[in-house]
Amino acid sequence: MTVKEQLTLVLKASRKLNLVSEEKINQVLNDVASAAIANTAFILHENQKDLDRMDPTDPKFDRLMLTANRMNEIAADIRNVATLPSPLGRILSETTRPNGLFIKKITVPFGVIGIIYEARPNVTFDVFSLCLKSGNACVLKGGSDANNSNVAIVKIIQDVLRKHELDENILSLLPVDRDATTELLHAHGLVDLIIPRGSQSLINFVRENSSIPVIETGAGICHTYFDESGDVSKGKEIVYNAKTRRPSVCNALDCLIIHQNRLNDLPKLAELLPQNKVVIYADEKSYRALDGKYPSELLEHATEESFGTEFLSFKMVIKTVSDFDEALDHIANYSSKHSEAIVSESMDNLEIFRKSVDAAAVYCNVSTAFTDGAQFGLGAEIGISTQKLHARGPMALEELTSYKWIVDGNGQIRPK
Repeated sequence: MTVKEQLTLVLKASRKLNLVSEEKINQVLNDVASAAIANTAFILHENQKDLDRMDPTDPKFDRLMLTANRMNEIAADIRNVATLPSPLGRILSETTRPNGLFIKKITVPFGVIGIIYEARPNVTFDVFSLCLKSGNACVLKGGSDANNSNVAIVKIIQDVLRKHELDENILSLLPVDRDATTELLHAHGLVDLIIPRGSQSLINFVRENSSIPVIETGAGICHTYFDESGDVSKGKEIVYNAKTRRPSVCNALDCLIIHQNRLNDLPKLAELLPQNKVVIYADEKSYRALDGKYPSELLEHATEESFGTEFLSFKMVIKTVSDFDEALDHIANYSSKHSEAIVSESMDNLEIFRKSVDAAAVYCNVSTAFTDGAQFGLGAEIGISTQKLHARGPMALEELTSYKWIVDGNGQIRPK
């Protein structure tokens, strides 16, 4: 079957999906969650084939890896999506015109959503659950690194769809070759929206080559600014959590910015990081503050290339600034507009930071690790949008809908 033929089947399936009841959709989601648990051994076996082909030191390794515990979390997320109210059919506005026309603006699915992603097989479950709940069919284009995992997961989901007498093409997995990506990016009339999830290079490629609308997600170059008035105990825990909780995800800390008047507190701020062997690339001032007080084998001099880097590993860079404005300028120059944080006890600086920083999520005395659909109460997420049109931040059910106008009348015609 050609990619075009495959996409044509998905489009036909999406039209049928518009007529499926919310009750049926929720039943399917709960059955997919149960099937994921029941088939955990099979999924982990296929996932191990992918893991065996990847270097464990590769930052993608943790993203690729599935475990029994992660499968339980995935199933819980799917069940949670089933409990959420449907985003479809919501009346956004309604009016009756003087001529008697009754006009409503209501939420509807996009139709067919294409997802291009790298070594994150959990995305296969997340995308399916959110797309199904929002009435969208989905086309998945995973990377070769996770192909065995993705094939196994799609098989399990399609088995559940057939059990419920639904078209299995509601979910479709494209071949891993590059030609399939090219066809997807130019599938006019067959695909309504493309969402890339992965590295900055992947996102750049999709944005530059797609002739279908794109919502950019994924790349996170995240900063935390420790202000002159920052609380050390708060800062220490926030820095440690943001950097080490899951270093390979997009909300992990990449750059700590510190006010020069607080350099004496820098060893305290960094004191938990050696537990995870975090390598620090320090500018000259912060290097002197840490020299002899941070493990020498984990301390290196920063270069210009260190800034603006999404490390996706146990590495981070430190920038020293002379004042608050310099910190804001540094963030503006290097941010990917994902998640930015400040640690401060100054109410004025906190308010300026909230208003001035251009990012999807802005944190005050909080770890950036919270940028996540579930943590925001949205259920599972399809990605973190770093752009401003249509969706921004964690994208969940509401962000996977568009709208249309419904006009009801009784024979009205427009005068010449």
